[in-house]
Amino acid sequence: MNGTSSSGKTSISAELVKQKEILFHHLSIDDFFYNFNEFIDNKFPDIKPTREVDDQVVAQIIFDPLASMYYAIIKLFSEMGLNVIVDTVIDNDRRFNECLDIFSDQPTLFVGVICSKEELIRREQIRGDRQIGLASSQFDKIYCFDEYDLEVNTEELSPIECAEKILNFIKSNKDYSVFKNLSKRNVSVS
Repeated sequence: MNGTSSSGKTSISAELVKQKEILFHHLSIDDFFYNFNEFIDNKFPDIKPTREVDDQVVAQIIFDPLASMYYAIIKLFSEMGLNVIVDTVIDNDRRFNECLDIFSDQPTLFVGVICSKEELIRREQIRGDRQIGLASSQFDKIYCFDEYDLEVNTEELSPIECAEKILNFIKSNKDYSVFKNLSKRNVSVS
């Protein structure tokens, strides 16, 4: 499932895990980043950096490799024959291409989790556990991808209804062809 922060991916994933027809294993990108932050906070509780590090530098040093490890674990689970719910944010062409490289030979149902910017902002403010503005900053990057096997709109459907729509698609035995037919994107250098 690809969607912005606060779009409803985790809520849908929880409903898919709860149902009894198909056993799913939920792997969320948030868990990887949270566990890393928890590790740093626990291992080095008194750390005091001597200089500020730009967010892009942090992403290149830490977050991009963590995302690569996350994708590798998903592929491992898939290779082991497990059904994996991937709850992620594909927010740039490099990550998109990495997913394409890793998952093109796997049975991948590519689901877009759709929500309006206004609703994302509202949810983000209510949640209180996200950086305000994160969903808005991801909006155009995430929703430039418009080729999905299935889209679920979390403003129109509840998490349970979204999960049912995904399950119905899986049980219909329709081909998961979109991901296999996608092409790599040009990665811009900034």
